[in-house]
Amino acid sequence: VGDSSVLACPRKPNINMLTWKISPKVGGRCSLGYRTDTNTTDRTNCSDSMNWIFRPDLGPALEIQQVGIAQEGNYICEVVTPDGNFHRTYHLTVLVPPRPSLYCDEHGHPVCEAAAGKPPAQVSWLLESNSSLEVESHDSGTVTVLSRLTACSTNVTDTTCVVFHPAGNWSESIAC
Repeated sequence: VGDSSVLACPRKPNINMLTWKISPKVGGRCSLGYRTDTNTTDRTNCSDSMNWIFRPDLGPALEIQQVGIAQEGNYICEVVTPDGNFHRTYHLTVLVPPRPSLYCDEHGHPVCEAAAGKPPAQVSWLLESNSSLEVESHDSGTVTVLSRLTACSTNVTDTTCVVFHPAGNWSESIAC
């Protein structure tokens, strides 16, 4: 989320026309078209954050600036040449890194939270296993995962929480 993403079309010689057909999970479809004979582009229902880029090292491609959850979905590029039509399909999934935190609750129990991540983070404790898990889904498509350690070993002074997520992992220790 927040980064730019570049999706490349198949590289073919003698291109007549290129079309991106975009079907987001949320909202309506959009399309971008380019005709080489007239050097014109056409945009139908696409946001201004989606634009053509033409680079020699990449060929024709679609750039999505500041990707958000709303851009998740299927992206199909169709290239029309005298030799036929060629397609490339992408399924764009947006990762939202959670905001991790570790604190002691009012009862002196360690609480580890991974707030507003997508997909939901996995939360675990090192050397401890007695914990409760709460999961809260948000309208934005993100999920908060909260783990509360319910019983600690009496000989352990620091407790370590580990948050696993495709966008990056995190760990921290606390003594309550």
